[in-house]
Amino acid sequence: MSVDVDLAVVGAGLSGLVAARNAQRAGLRVVVIEARNRPGGRIWSRSIHGGEMIEMGGQYLGPTQDRILALAAELGVETFPCYDEGDRFVSIGGRRDVALGLIEDTVEKLERMAAELPLGAPWAAERAREWDAQTLRTWMQAHLPDPTGQALLRFVVRAIFTAEADELSLLHVLAYIRSAGSLTLLTQTRGGAQEWRIVGGSQVIADRLVDSLGADSVRLGCPVRRIVQSGEIVTVEAEGAPLRARKAVVAVPIPLADRIAYSPALPGYRSQLHQRMSPGATVKINCVYPEPFWRAAGHSGRSLTDEGFVSVTFDNCPASGTPGVLVAFIEADAARQFARLSAGARRSAVLDHLVRVFGPRAAEPLEYLEQDWSDEEWTRGCYGANFGPGGWTRYGQVLREPFGHLYWAGAETSPIWMNYMDGAVRSGERAAAEVVNALASSGVTGVRGVRG
Repeated sequence: MSVDVDLAVVGAGLSGLVAARNAQRAGLRVVVIEARNRPGGRIWSRSIHGGEMIEMGGQYLGPTQDRILALAAELGVETFPCYDEGDRFVSIGGRRDVALGLIEDTVEKLERMAAELPLGAPWAAERAREWDAQTLRTWMQAHLPDPTGQALLRFVVRAIFTAEADELSLLHVLAYIRSAGSLTLLTQTRGGAQEWRIVGGSQVIADRLVDSLGADSVRLGCPVRRIVQSGEIVTVEAEGAPLRARKAVVAVPIPLADRIAYSPALPGYRSQLHQRMSPGATVKINCVYPEPFWRAAGHSGRSLTDEGFVSVTFDNCPASGTPGVLVAFIEADAARQFARLSAGARRSAVLDHLVRVFGPRAAEPLEYLEQDWSDEEWTRGCYGANFGPGGWTRYGQVLREPFGHLYWAGAETSPIWMNYMDGAVRSGERAAAEVVNALASSGVTGVRGVRG
C-alpha cells in the first residue's frame, strides 16, 4: 500500500508546526492535522477594541529561550519589553512588605538540589527516588518553618506550575528549575521568563509557520480519533479522509494523548505516563480600557497576592500602548473554585480585585475577555502538565521514547524550558530530527538527515 505523505503530525501547536517545518525542509512530504479550527494550540491571540491583538494563551519570552527567539527572528516577528515601570501591589500572607528575599535561603537550596539533576534525565540523579517520593509541600514544612515564607513559596509555585504544592513531586519542581536554569529566571520580569512579548500577539508565530508550510499541508477542524500502525505504514484516522504516512509525530498535550485510540495499543507504561501527568489549572482574563490609566498614576499594572481569586496581574497593553489592558491570572485551586461560579460572579470577583488595586476606573472595562483553559476541549489545562510523587522515577524515561513509527513532541517533553513556548519549539526540532534521521537511515529517497 502506498503512502500519502512521509510524515503526519497530530497537533498544530508550536511543537507540531515546528516539527512539520523542519521535516519539510529536510525533503519530507508532511501534513499537520489539528482538532481546533485554528493553529497555535496553547497560544491564541484575539482582536480587541481598536483592532489590536492580545494573548489569551502563552505570551511571555525571556533570556536563554534561544529557540523561540530565533524562530521569531526568522519569521520576521518582533518583540517588545513587558511594561514594568512604577509601583506594584503585593500582599502575601497578610503582609504588604513581602519580597522574594524572604525565602532567599530556600530558593538557593532548591537551586543547588536542581543542579544535581542530569539535564533531561532527573530520574538518574543520586537522590531522585528520595525527592520523587515526597511532595513539595512536605519538603517545605521540614525546611521552611516561617509561615509567611511558606505562603510566599506557595504563591510562587502556583504562579509557575498553576498547581498546589501538595500536588507536585519535589523532583518535578527541581526538574523544572533545572530546565530553566534557575528559579529566579522563572519568576522575574526584567531578566526573566516574563521579559518580552510578541508584537501582534503570539498567535502570529503559528500563523506564519502555517504560511511557510503551505495551506495544503495543514488540516484544521479534524480531530484525530485513531492511529493504526501496520507494517511500515501509519494510518492517521481523523474526521475526514484517513492519512497514510511512513511516520507520525503526536504533538498534543500529554494528558490528552490517550483520547486517541492506538492500534496496536500503546504499552501500558506509556499509557500510564499519560495518566500520571496532570495539567495545571488556569483562568486568564484580559480587561480592556480606553487607556492605561494606571501608568499615569505611577503603577506598573503588576499585583501579586494570595487574597481572593486573582493571584497575579500585569500590564498587557499592546506594543502601541493603547488601548489599556490589564491581564489577571487565576491559578490552581483558586481556578477550580472560580470556574464553578456563575459568569456574573466571576466577572464581579475579578473587577472587585482590580478596583481594590488600581482604583474605581478599573470597574468598567470596554471588554472583559475570559479564557478557562481547563474548559478548552483540546487542552484541558495550562500552562502545561506536572508530575506528582513517583512520576519521574517511574515513567520519565519513556517521555520521549518512540513507539514503533510514532514519535512524541510537546512542551512537556523538552529538557530545556519545559512547558514554555521555547520548550515546545525545542521538542518539535528534536522530533523532526528523529523522524528525518530514521527515514534517511532506512533509505527513503530525497531525505536529508539532520543533527539531533
